[in-house]
Order: sequence, then structure tokens, then C-alpha cells
Amino acid sequence: MKDRTHDEAMAEMYREDPAYALQLLNSILENGDQSELLIALRQMAKAFGGVQAIAEQAHLNPNQLYRTLSPEGNPALSSFSAILKAMGMRLSVQPIQHI
Repeated sequence: MKDRTHDEAMAEMYREDPAYALQLLNSILENGDQSELLIALRQMAKAFGGVQAIAEQAHLNPNQLYRTLSPEGNPALSSFSAILKAMGMRLSVQPIQHI
């Protein structure tokens, strides 16, 4: 059996269950931090065709996208929206549920 990295395993999971990818991103946006978001986006980029393909679809320079998704990355809202769109998702705003 071939060993695979955690990122490869997660990318496979996102490919097989895009609804899970969407749920995870929403959870991170609600409760997580930016580093968690960037990790998930890197893994999802791998799942949805790779950084090169996502960069092309998002009309971003591949080197810029690698930097944006790096642990030190700080994506602009326009880049974040373009990356999500290239993966078939979009950013939305919802009211906070009060308990």
C-alpha cells in the first residue's frame, strides 16, 4: 500500500464529498482562524485540479496563489472570492444565530 500525506488524503476526501468541503469551510469561517482556512484551501486546491488549474480559473498568477495559500499568506477578499469561485463555491454573509 502506498503511503500518502495527510494533505493528499484530505484532497481525496474533498473530491469524493464536495459537500464536506463546503461544510468544513463554513465551520472554519465561523469558528476557526486564518491558518486553518489556508490549510483547507491548499488541500482543496489539490482536490479541485491543483494550484495551477485553480490559478488559471481564478485568473491569478500561480506563484501568487502559492504565496497566498502559504502559511504566511493573507489573501485579499478578491483573491479569496476568485479561489472559491474556481472551486465552484462562493462567499456569503449570514446573520448570527442568537441562542
